Amino acid sequence: MGIYSRSEDRDAHIYASETLETLLGGLWIAKGITSANLYSMMDIFCSFSKTFELQLHGGSLIKRDDSQLQPGCYFVVTDGYVTVTDEVPLLRAILPKSPKPIKPFRNAIRQRDQGCVLSGRRALMKGSWTGFDAAHIFPLAYEGYWNDCGFSDLITAPPATKSDSAINSPQNGILLSASEHHFFAAYDVSINPDDNYKVVCFSPNTVPYGLAGRHLERKFLDDPLRPPDELLRWHFRQAVLVNMKGDGEPFFDIFSES
Repeated sequence: MGIYSRSEDRDAHIYASETLETLLGGLWIAKGITSANLYSMMDIFCSFSKTFELQLHGGSLIKRDDSQLQPGCYFVVTDGYVTVTDEVPLLRAILPKSPKPIKPFRNAIRQRDQGCVLSGRRALMKGSWTGFDAAHIFPLAYEGYWNDCGFSDLITAPPATKSDSAINSPQNGILLSASEHHFFAAYDVSINPDDNYKVVCFSPNTVPYGLAGRHLERKFLDDPLRPPDELLRWHFRQAVLVNMKGDGEPFFDIFSES
């Protein structure tokens, strides 16, 4: 199993002050990541004692607007102090292989989504789902954490089989193409429900798939059985912590032979 640093591909680096001595984090800037997005993501992996602004090193203060974020070194401007959260994300790849999705979960998601939620690519052959996976948003391997945190309370559509846990409700899943499923599980891509359900990419490996900056389709969002925003928000928070906090979490390539 190969282990790689997520920080190697970053083209934006964020520091605690103008001296650029204390690294807070950073990211690879995908299409659609705005200045306002950077501010909101900073609030996920940092805590501030007072209001703050960001400034491009050698440049001006960054407005909280929808302009495309530019590469460079950024630093915090504040009269208070900033600390990096000690919150640890729930990584998937380092766990034993998760159980396969149960059949009712898979079938319900296929029927609801009809194609890849991230890319919009449809399953064109009726009854054939080759290349599409029913993916859990909150991973099955962490069912104990799911129960401890009361995530079952978010579910309004229980699993078809009463004996199945609420973690197997179709509301905790989306249909994804196989490649998109790998990206989603590794937190290389996520959905920001607080920015009009925008698809946010954190890895240049996603570029050929044209996902960055897309928005989820209205038909999916209007479905009463779709995933609740709280679960999408949980996944997005994990993606920010994994990719942006400090040097980023290591990427475990479970398909590597070395």
